[in-house]
Amino acid sequence: MSAPTPPDDNRPQDQPYGTPPPGYGQQPAYPYPQQHPQHQPYGQSPYAPGYGQPPYGAYGYGYGAPTPPLAEWGPRVAASLLDSLISMVPLLLGFGVLIANVAAREDNPYPEDNPQWWAIILFFLGFVASIALSLWNRVFRQGRTGQSVGKTALSIRLIDAATSEPIGAGRSFLRDFLAGLFNNACFLNLLWPLWDDQRQTWHDKVINTYVIKTSV
Repeated sequence: MSAPTPPDDNRPQDQPYGTPPPGYGQQPAYPYPQQHPQHQPYGQSPYAPGYGQPPYGAYGYGYGAPTPPLAEWGPRVAASLLDSLISMVPLLLGFGVLIANVAAREDNPYPEDNPQWWAIILFFLGFVASIALSLWNRVFRQGRTGQSVGKTALSIRLIDAATSEPIGAGRSFLRDFLAGLFNNACFLNLLWPLWDDQRQTWHDKVINTYVIKTSV
């Protein structure tokens, strides 16, 4: 018959023999609190930190969202002038051919100084090419990428105020159409971004768009 096991001398004196030590059978403490997936905040996945949040650098215009750097009035005007000059190149070339044809003909005295038929056709083709170039630049290119040639040169971009995405060809055409109406009706539309908090023109407010900087 074996001898009984002697009691542990390190146990507290007031603890009866055979009583388990404090903390016996309990889960070990972890350095970080554990949270069940169902207690995760709404809209955030417990398995992918940051899930449901916009990517870094993305623009948003909801309540509390950061506002991107808005384009100033000077670059916007310069970009618009550059786009106008680009679209006028074919028209100016056709008009130059028309004037040269009239001036070079010795048998065409004033006031019967009519251009020849081919010069008239070239002028008409220049007029059509000018419209087509403007549509490509200000409607399709700007609607798809947010930038016309002038906006690319001045490092600014046209975006939707709600989604921060390009607005598409249809809304880009409507925006330019309204710009022509407002500018002819009242010159203040061109100057409105100078004192507007969001630096918007009237057609920007109607279409719900912003013009922002692409580089700071």
